[in-house]
Amino acid sequence: MAARVNRLQLVALIVVLVAADQWTKQLARQYLPLYHRDYAGGLLSLMYAENEGAFLSMGSTLPPAVRTAVFSLGVLIAVGIALFVVFTGRVHGFDAVAVAMIGGGGIGNLIDRLTRGGRVTDFLFMELGPLHTGVFNVADMAITGGVIWLLVASFLPKKERDSPA
Repeated sequence: MAARVNRLQLVALIVVLVAADQWTKQLARQYLPLYHRDYAGGLLSLMYAENEGAFLSMGSTLPPAVRTAVFSLGVLIAVGIALFVVFTGRVHGFDAVAVAMIGGGGIGNLIDRLTRGGRVTDFLFMELGPLHTGVFNVADMAITGGVIWLLVASFLPKKERDSPA
């Protein structure tokens, strides 16, 4: 049985992701510059950071004009392509959900870049012994989740990709 995901559900997912991302970033900007907070023995930390680059600050040392072109225009084009693919029915089922997650996360980070001088607000950090993440946000989680799903799904037969677990 193929999973049916209609366009309205995908729009709702994107809107919820963007709203949650922007709301949590606003809270981070409001409260976290004042203090750093650790939870679960340091496994999860809340800390305020502004990222001028991409994933793990890659590209943050590029000249500002190049950074703006790559991370604003490039992301705008990528989000446009993702939304086009989703809403023209070129992907289906859970793959469409994954692409919508990537699109919603991209929109969330693009809003920051366009309204905050090319910087994205990050505030989550995880560390377990020598393993740790970079500082990230809700949009990054949506993008990462969508990419991981598509990567895993690329190894599954088409029938399993659209079936509920």
